[in-house]
Amino acid sequence: MVKRTRKEAARLDEAARAGWLYYCAGNTQDEIATKLGVSRPTAQRLVSAAISEGLVKVRLDHPIARCMELAASLCKEYGLANCDVVPTDPAAPDAMFGMTQTAATYLERVLQSPDPKIIAVGTGRAMRGMVDEVQRVDARHHKIVSLVGTIAHDGAASFYDAVTDLADRTRAPHYPLPIPVIVESANVRAQMQQQPPMDNIMHLAAKADVRFVGVGDLGADAPLYIDGFISKDELRSLQKNGGIGEVVSWSFDENGVILDHDVNHRVTSAPIHIPAQNTIAVAKGAKKVAAIRGAMRGKLITTLITDEATAEALLCA
Repeated sequence: MVKRTRKEAARLDEAARAGWLYYCAGNTQDEIATKLGVSRPTAQRLVSAAISEGLVKVRLDHPIARCMELAASLCKEYGLANCDVVPTDPAAPDAMFGMTQTAATYLERVLQSPDPKIIAVGTGRAMRGMVDEVQRVDARHHKIVSLVGTIAHDGAASFYDAVTDLADRTRAPHYPLPIPVIVESANVRAQMQQQPPMDNIMHLAAKADVRFVGVGDLGADAPLYIDGFISKDELRSLQKNGGIGEVVSWSFDENGVILDHDVNHRVTSAPIHIPAQNTIAVAKGAKKVAAIRGAMRGKLITTLITDEATAEALLCA
């Protein structure tokens, strides 16, 4: 955690007060200036800081007809249990904002359950963005487990690991997979997963009440390749064998069939249930359309959270 000076902490306190007065209490900036004893420009800067510093989370609580129609069509077309479609920002089509907030709402519903739950989480930008939107809550009666390895071949921690951050926000016990995403051989994978700590984590993942995952593509800049988990030759081999996407590092073809491929034989991630059980995918983007479609066709996911542009592309096939 970043240590702040007393002056910085005081500024954040003022920004939090201004943010609450504006977004929660409905005060105007003039009213905020009066209540905080500052100028109107200062009040405006404090309100802006409340957003930029992540002190205030703004969520749209109004159904948009077109998005709801798209969500209903996707459920019907692909047999999804649920689907949420958020508006696409034409100026920032790749932005995660909106989609990760909706995913956070799903996650918060689970965290609010009085009954103990096992919550399994994948990795990637979407998962990290979702967790960043989750409000801090005491949910220590739940368990949080990772579905995918959390370190690279050289031992470095994954930048997009979301499990530890979620545990910090909820005080829930967490079970990361402290092993590489892909290892040297199937034998090495078997040996690692048979060790008591790993065996326990795999058992928890298999019993998870809900799973949150991203969907990766297997294009030229596939996350598995860019993040250094597979080589360019391995990526080309996956593509040659029909690979178009991956969920928690398990590569699949256009119909969502998990590939019988050497790379998959060395993946250490928790196995995917087929058909999926309460598995929520958070994914968007033109380059991921084929992968998302494959994941839905193969019943690798049960719920999709995406944006308007992606939803329209998924329905155009």
